[in-house]
Amino acid sequence: MDILKHKKISYVLRKPEGFSAEEKYPLVVYVHGAGGRGSDINVIANHCFFKETEQVLSGAVSVAPQCYADSWFDIFEQLQDFLEMIISTEYVDSSRVYLMGASMGGYTTWQLSMSRPELFTAIVPICGGGMYWNAGRLKDLPVWAFHGDSDPTVLCEESRKMVDGIIKRGGNARLTVYEGVKHDAWTPTFRNAEMWEWLFSQVGNKSSREHEEQYADVKKYG
Repeated sequence: MDILKHKKISYVLRKPEGFSAEEKYPLVVYVHGAGGRGSDINVIANHCFFKETEQVLSGAVSVAPQCYADSWFDIFEQLQDFLEMIISTEYVDSSRVYLMGASMGGYTTWQLSMSRPELFTAIVPICGGGMYWNAGRLKDLPVWAFHGDSDPTVLCEESRKMVDGIIKRGGNARLTVYEGVKHDAWTPTFRNAEMWEWLFSQVGNKSSREHEEQYADVKKYG
């Protein structure tokens, strides 16, 4: 794993086995929760995301930025700038960009994908929530959310409202609720083989294609 920095955001980058800069790899971005905030990047490097996904992500690039502020929303523009940078890296396959996050990172996953749906191929929000009245922005993005039914920190209803909002608007979203699980819904999700199989089966992005077509029209007629 490499510890790097983009402007003010420090991040951990793990490259796949047999990495070659000449090849294109899927990218998994993990957005941590409140416990990862600060300036000690080792907190992120030692996060269970990297430990639990070592085998399943052996063929992908995985990255986890660190929030240096009180919340991701305080540095939301900087986070988007970071994502644009890492996605544009020459060895990243932009048709296979997967976003996941838990707790504070779950909220951020929802908001990032609603703000910039064209950047992502699929998302996995864990024990988070968001502006469910705006969930129609995700109708073209595959979503699989996870939550513990006994979560006292973020109520399961928060994930349910987001998923229901997408489905009501004709989108493709599902929710898995872990029985008897409190706030730590991320560990069982990292260990969920079905989730990873589903995630990597998603390729391309309708929102991204529409964005590129619109941009092409602007360049043509602008």
